[in-house]
Amino acid sequence: MRDFQPARFDEAAMMNIDGRCHCGRVTYEASIDPALVRICHCLDCQSLTGSAYRVTVRAAKKDLTITAGSPKSYTRYGDNGRKRLQYFCDNCGSPLFTTGEGADSAIWGIRWGSIRQREALSPASQIWRRSAANWVDRIDQLPAHDKD
Repeated sequence: MRDFQPARFDEAAMMNIDGRCHCGRVTYEASIDPALVRICHCLDCQSLTGSAYRVTVRAAKKDLTITAGSPKSYTRYGDNGRKRLQYFCDNCGSPLFTTGEGADSAIWGIRWGSIRQREALSPASQIWRRSAANWVDRIDQLPAHDKD
C-alpha cells in the first residue's frame, strides 16, 4: 500500500507564489493550494536537508514556471520505493523541487525554504512520522533567542 496521497487542488484557494535559490540564479513562479504544505520526516528528507525534516508544498507541473536559470537534477529512490528527481541550483546547492516519473511527474514538490511567501504557508500534514526525530515534539520547550 502506498503512503502517497494524490494532490487535490482547491482551485478557489489557489495562491500565487514566487521563489529562488539562495544565490538567486534559479527563480520560479507557481500557483499552489496552501492546504498542500506538508512536513516529511523520512530518512531521505533528513539526509537531503541535513535537518530533522523537509517542508514541501505540492503543485501541478502546469502551474510551475522557471523564470530564470536552469536547475540541475539527480534521481534517487525514496523510502517508499518510488523514483524521485531532486532539483537544485548547481551554483549554491539550494534544493528547489522534486517530482516523480510517469503519473507522479504531473505533481511537483516545491521546497518551502525557497518560497518568498513562506511565512504565509503553514504545514497542514506530516508524512513518514515513524522516522521523526524523537525531539521534534519538544522543540518549543528549548531555550529560544531572537538572534544569534
